[in-house]
Amino acid sequence: MAKGDIQTAPGTGLVGKLTPDQKVLLKQMWAEILHIADGNTGALETVPTAAVPAAGADKAKKGGWFGGKSADTTAVAVPATKVNVAEIGIDVKQLRTALWNNILGDHPDSLLLRFLRARKWNVTNGLTMILKAFKWRLEDDIEEVKSKSEDELDAKYRGFRLQMEMGKSFVHGTDKLGRPVVYINVRMHKPSEQDPKALEKFTIYVMETGRLMIQPPVETACLIFDMTGFSLANMDYNFVKFLVQCFEAYYPESLGVLVIHKAPFVFWGVWKIIEGWLDPVVASKIKFTRNDKELTEVIDANHLPNKYDGGKDKYTYKYTPVVPGENDRFKDVETKNRLLDEWKGILWKFEAVTKEWIQAGGKNASERSEEEIEAERLSLAKELRVAYFKLDPYIRARNLYHRGEQPVLQADGTSIWTYNN
Repeated sequence: MAKGDIQTAPGTGLVGKLTPDQKVLLKQMWAEILHIADGNTGALETVPTAAVPAAGADKAKKGGWFGGKSADTTAVAVPATKVNVAEIGIDVKQLRTALWNNILGDHPDSLLLRFLRARKWNVTNGLTMILKAFKWRLEDDIEEVKSKSEDELDAKYRGFRLQMEMGKSFVHGTDKLGRPVVYINVRMHKPSEQDPKALEKFTIYVMETGRLMIQPPVETACLIFDMTGFSLANMDYNFVKFLVQCFEAYYPESLGVLVIHKAPFVFWGVWKIIEGWLDPVVASKIKFTRNDKELTEVIDANHLPNKYDGGKDKYTYKYTPVVPGENDRFKDVETKNRLLDEWKGILWKFEAVTKEWIQAGGKNASERSEEEIEAERLSLAKELRVAYFKLDPYIRARNLYHRGEQPVLQADGTSIWTYNN
């Protein structure tokens, strides 16, 4: 482990579950990002002071570890990172847009924490990683996958809709830990049947759609690579490299478990190559299952499609095409702009309160206690979620999981799975 790296203790590192040290590092990450987003070209020499527990402080006192300016805290200066924004090449004028388009309806801290955990709480490395991810999102136009219908994407990327029509990959239900399950039927993949870019865009479509199905406090997804019937004709090394890059660099800490199911003998030569590409963290999340019964160790039988032995859910995947008029709200520009302004108003408040939170316990702190500031941040995060999902149908095209008599994705941002047992 490199100098400055910190392992995440079990049960910590998540929104509402931060250790005092983790909170200081999150403040530093926010301070750096907002410093850059505000158009400051110079380095932030010292991040505004942040409160950390004084040695031997009594946690039982009012205010816990953080009691504003009480004797329970000691103000310390946190050294700034040494990230070269120009070298990364991101357009700083678009940084705030990339940040909030990525946050969606999540608690804003959740996004930053994913990158901090992925880089073992090394803020310099975490900040570099998130800025590179933002650059990728801007340059690859990730918003296109959200704002265009499947038909529009198929017209631009040959074979995009084919992925859904054939059921090569789909999301259905949750595993035993409440994580949405993504099924990938590898035998259906033939590299020549679609443009490589179409497959990449479809992968991002699944990623971005799957994010909506991850319901707090769950933070990750479960992937099932069904290798039944796999042959070397199905192998696509370029796609595997792209998928690995997505999980390691662009969507860190979003993979809970990746199950490789019923891998045939011919796959093991392939696996030796792939294994060498994997980050140790991603590699540690891979599980092999030899038969259908072993799948029930990951997914409850009531949630597992009955195509697998032991599965009790009478579910068969079927693609529901784009419904004419489902995106007509895009035309209501007046309502869209009103809801957009409401959402932006709340996010500006959140940023302002976050800057106050960064200063809490330091020489430039406001009169409010850190506890009061954190309560307001939490309240604003909840308001942001409500405001975002009101805006969502005016900026995001409806997708497969919004359709049908029993849609999975609900208007308020929740997900409802239907099982036929």
